[in-house]
Amino acid sequence: MTPYADGALEFTVQDRIATLALNRPASKNAVNQAMWRALPVVAARVAADPAARVLVIRGGADTFASGADIAEFPIVFADRASALDYGLLIETATAAIAQLEKPVIAMIDGFCIGAGLALALSCDIRIASDRAKLGAPPAKLGLMYGLGDTRRLMAAVGASAAKHMLFTGALKSAEQALRIGLVDETHPQPALEAAVLTTAKTIAGLSSWSMRHNKAVTALIQEGVVVDTPQTRNWFADAVEGPDFREALAAFYAKRPATFP
Repeated sequence: MTPYADGALEFTVQDRIATLALNRPASKNAVNQAMWRALPVVAARVAADPAARVLVIRGGADTFASGADIAEFPIVFADRASALDYGLLIETATAAIAQLEKPVIAMIDGFCIGAGLALALSCDIRIASDRAKLGAPPAKLGLMYGLGDTRRLMAAVGASAAKHMLFTGALKSAEQALRIGLVDETHPQPALEAAVLTTAKTIAGLSSWSMRHNKAVTALIQEGVVVDTPQTRNWFADAVEGPDFREALAAFYAKRPATFP
């Protein structure tokens, strides 16, 4: 286990699954500046580690993350300049997770609010317990989500549902979150960790080449690209020349599971 942000984040890699655990139980995992600064460092580590095929971000103490650390507000919102710096810090951190070329899963138990939801939205897949509560309540503090966080929220739930969440600040139950697409799966709380592990193991056992390029193509589509580009056509053709495709084909004919490097 490697600590980051003075132990507020704990990072491990086991069986090709990287896990980043938020570890501030006394503050219900409120995200502080040190954690935001550490997230791009962790993302870079996962990107560079061939032993890490998928990243799971999880909370603890029955809470994913209760929001930004309000104890820091007198500092980070001391004036216009500090607020701009703080906004850039958050966007840099969430963008580092969102742009990681490897799949990222958010394991959500309990509260996932404000900055916590922004972190979860930067993940590719969100799997929640049946007692999860998710919300975007910056209006309750006279604040707003940044453009990046708002864009990810809208991509997940659509414009109308995103505006409803932002305008009302209301929390969504796990059932409501599943219905609007804010989370992808819900499970009884005792089964949550096993469900996430099953998904992570499935991803880790498949082609990492496919994962990188499928994620890249979905990102292009979210950015508004609607027809193939020379780059995406080349990626499609590159696949048939790659070792993963050759291994999968050989495994199919040999009637055995494929083993990807």
